[in-house]
Amino acid sequence: MKKRVISLLMAAAVTASLFAGCGNGDAGKDNSAEQNADAGNDSNADQNAGADQGDDAGAADAGNAVDGTEAPADNGAGSADGAELALVIDVGTIDDKSFNQGSWEGIQQYAEENGVSSKYYKSAEATTDAFVETIELAIEGGAKTIVCPGFLFEEPIFKVQGQYPDVHFVLVDGEPHDADYNYETAQNTMPILYQEDEAGFLAGYAAVKDGYTKLGFMGGMALPAVIRYGYGFLAGADYAATEMGVDGVEVTYYYTGSFDATPEAQTMAASWYQAGTEVIFACGGSVGNSVMAAAEAADNAKVIGVDVDQSSESDTVITSAMKMLSNSVYDAVKSVYDGSFKGGETAVFNASNDGVGLPMAGSKFQTFTQADYDAVFAKIVSGEIKINNDVEKEVSDLGLTKVTVKEVQ
Repeated sequence: MKKRVISLLMAAAVTASLFAGCGNGDAGKDNSAEQNADAGNDSNADQNAGADQGDDAGAADAGNAVDGTEAPADNGAGSADGAELALVIDVGTIDDKSFNQGSWEGIQQYAEENGVSSKYYKSAEATTDAFVETIELAIEGGAKTIVCPGFLFEEPIFKVQGQYPDVHFVLVDGEPHDADYNYETAQNTMPILYQEDEAGFLAGYAAVKDGYTKLGFMGGMALPAVIRYGYGFLAGADYAATEMGVDGVEVTYYYTGSFDATPEAQTMAASWYQAGTEVIFACGGSVGNSVMAAAEAADNAKVIGVDVDQSSESDTVITSAMKMLSNSVYDAVKSVYDGSFKGGETAVFNASNDGVGLPMAGSKFQTFTQADYDAVFAKIVSGEIKINNDVEKEVSDLGLTKVTVKEVQ
């Protein structure tokens, strides 16, 4: 039953006008259809909502190729109008502080270090046909490696990977499939997924170790990636409470059903804070904006961000459960050029390859230290800590011993 509900939610997510949130993350493809309906691309809600804000980074009209303001000049590797290394984004902005920006930073770093020409391309509209056209525009401009962030590109990459076998495709937070969710990854394509449960675990663990005992989790749609973030958050809080011998840790838990910033989400977050919740993990794209607004209006209320370091979004953000987007894109691009590109299989980024984590340098913890973080991180890497990330399970089946969860229906 839960799988059927998730499938229906995935279909709804694809047709929504805004996409955001918490990206994919399992290593295998047994649950690929569930993984790739990923909210997270759930961070794509940030991308698409950002379309109204304009491109501060110098994007031209939608559908046209645009040079990033910090990209190296064309060194002749691409055509006069294109570049050898390309990023294709949806209708969002390049400076979205999310998937687009993180992917672009990874590309820029590699391009600048190695003298490779780079450019990003923005689609005119969020449709499969428009994405395919924009990808082909990049190829016509001389692109040999194309990075596409977000699950909206799963079908477009499925279509073009066979048509352009000499082009390398990197699909961030998704896996190629057709309209009927038949998955196939060609040898010239590398899908990238992330272990959201590990990032969520680190956030929950840090919160409790820092002295918070009244927590909240407000997710967007109950899609697999969002669920994994939430289950990891609960597991981390429970692990820390057990380690410290602390009782009375409570988590209010809720999925809003969308990735939009809404008055309802803000009102609910405000009511949680008023009732004593100290920090809310906002895991649902623009839902985070609603939670941050509520926190800013409350007394000493805190927020945990998602996908990227969201500390610049609000002073209330104490840390963020991050996917290291720029690192993973950089590594993927590097593999193309050094001959280690592993096409045809999904690359999973997690704690063991620095694919997820907390931005400790900018986090606002009171007692949780870098040493604390390093110690728990090492336990995840070694496998000493095992996280139950089975999205088919209910919260009541997670085996929590110190944390009491109040699920809001």
